Amino acid sequence: MRYARVSVAGRPVWSRVGESEIELLSGSPLEGTPDVIGTVARATAVWLPPVVPPVFYAVGYNYPRHIAHAGAATPERPEVGYRANNALTGHGSPIVKPVEVEGRFEAEPELVAVIGRTVRHATYEEARESVFGWTIGNDVSARAWQHQDRTFWRSKNSDTFKPMGPWIETDVDALAQTTTLSVNGSERARFPTGDMVHDPFAHIVEMTRHLTLHPGDVLWMGAESTCQLEPGDTVDIEISGIGVLSNPVHLEGNRA
Repeated sequence: MRYARVSVAGRPVWSRVGESEIELLSGSPLEGTPDVIGTVARATAVWLPPVVPPVFYAVGYNYPRHIAHAGAATPERPEVGYRANNALTGHGSPIVKPVEVEGRFEAEPELVAVIGRTVRHATYEEARESVFGWTIGNDVSARAWQHQDRTFWRSKNSDTFKPMGPWIETDVDALAQTTTLSVNGSERARFPTGDMVHDPFAHIVEMTRHLTLHPGDVLWMGAESTCQLEPGDTVDIEISGIGVLSNPVHLEGNRA
């Protein structure tokens, strides 16, 4: 099943995505079994981030090739950081590059786990069962800011720097898929989605030793590769079995 959030008459509505139609729902599938209250054509949908997380977690170095490229040490245990909800934007919406950004402005294609139940002190099997479904994230980064600031507050958390979507897929073996990054239709990276140092469930086990996860929390799982973006580009991230997250890149104050 594919669940999304779309904008209808300017307000967010949960929905169930079909091949040509989107069924509008009375509430969140994370909170029960909502009723169908209407339909819209999929071709006309205005996509929002598929969930607004209570807490936005993100994994850093989690793919061997990325770790080797960065010259970093392989993490001995799962660890996470945090990102800000203001950075989220939906499928089809622009990534806005601030005019002050110079140098590397990069995309990173990521698998995202969406938590579906309250969980604490999870076993590995309980961690697996706690995942409601999977979506796609684009971890956009301004590298100069990343090196200039004590935290990632600008470099990874500026408005629109975290596209996510287009929907949550509940029926897929996410770790058996392939992730592809393309810019303007040209493939820039391809890698096995599950080729991680620590998988999502190991992270959930470690996280819930110390904190409680709640329905709607998201866990971004890191990327193997990065790719430079320029205003005027369109960046597509595909994870087979889930879908394609596509966003144009605009310069702040301009349409392209």
